[in-house]
Amino acid sequence: MNVSDTTLLNRRTSRPVPLTKMGFGGAPLGNLYRKVEDDDAQASLQAAFDHGIRYFDTAPQYGLGRSEQRFAPAIGRFGAGTIQLSTKVGRLLVDCEPHEVTPEAFVDVPQKRIVFDYSYDGVMKSYETSRERLGGASADILLVHDVCAFSQGSEEASDARVRELFDQGGYRALSELRASGEVAAIGAGVNEWQVCEKLLGLGDFDGFLLAGRYTLLEQEALDSFLPLCESRDVGIILGGPYNSGILATGAVPGAKYNYDVAPEPILERVRTIEAVCAAHDTPLIAAALQFVLGHPAVKTVIPGAVSAAEVATNVALLQTPIPASLWSDLKTESLVHPDAPMPEEP
Repeated sequence: MNVSDTTLLNRRTSRPVPLTKMGFGGAPLGNLYRKVEDDDAQASLQAAFDHGIRYFDTAPQYGLGRSEQRFAPAIGRFGAGTIQLSTKVGRLLVDCEPHEVTPEAFVDVPQKRIVFDYSYDGVMKSYETSRERLGGASADILLVHDVCAFSQGSEEASDARVRELFDQGGYRALSELRASGEVAAIGAGVNEWQVCEKLLGLGDFDGFLLAGRYTLLEQEALDSFLPLCESRDVGIILGGPYNSGILATGAVPGAKYNYDVAPEPILERVRTIEAVCAAHDTPLIAAALQFVLGHPAVKTVIPGAVSAAEVATNVALLQTPIPASLWSDLKTESLVHPDAPMPEEP
């Protein structure tokens, strides 16, 4: 499997977006959990480009603008027309007093606080300020960020944000940006497939960045959401292929699952999957990365990286040969959904 192999998002229009099989997730470059030096950030971006990666994702949330700002010089080096870029709307960054800074999981951030705004003016302002941080670059894909219950705190709060998006003009803003050609595709970047399914019932979206909800551990999305995506030719950008870490580290003490310490049932399931992988001389992390690309709706997978070495590791994992017998054994032992398309299947 070659990292530079391409697939298309938004094939329904005259401006489809070609996405390399592996993309670059920009959250770590916002200093997620730890500070990343500027030189390392630029080396990571350059290594991704040099390895053939042409799809890059970022967002205002990531380091309160720091990730987007770090993308700007890299895009200048690459040339905006040589890559596909996505960013997100829904969070405005507002100057504030030091005690008001809302860094979430990011460190060493600018003196800003987040204001959620999914209105028409909020979407337009968010995109305009993102372009400024990106050095004037336009996005190919514009995603509504975090309208899911996981991010908003409850199903009720999620529903309120979705209503805001449609009742206060945010969706109209996205549609206008797409119709004008400013962006080629619109969608949402979220941590739950359920809200994506809800959005598909309300509007015309081209794709979704889904973090952690279709992985070697979780395939509930196969019951209704992914078949709906196939029937409507809606593409999935797959973030979080390691479920926050456990599918990369294995079931070690303190392993992270869904941004928290993994509970024992998850640890036990991962141990069982690890045993199957070991029987086939395959690293768990390679199986996790390649599994998600077996589904035809998944157009690209975007693991993050904070160094050139991590980029090289991700590329090598994508290209690791995996025997078909591993995938069949996972199904035989009921460790994956019976309807899960496996990478060796057409």
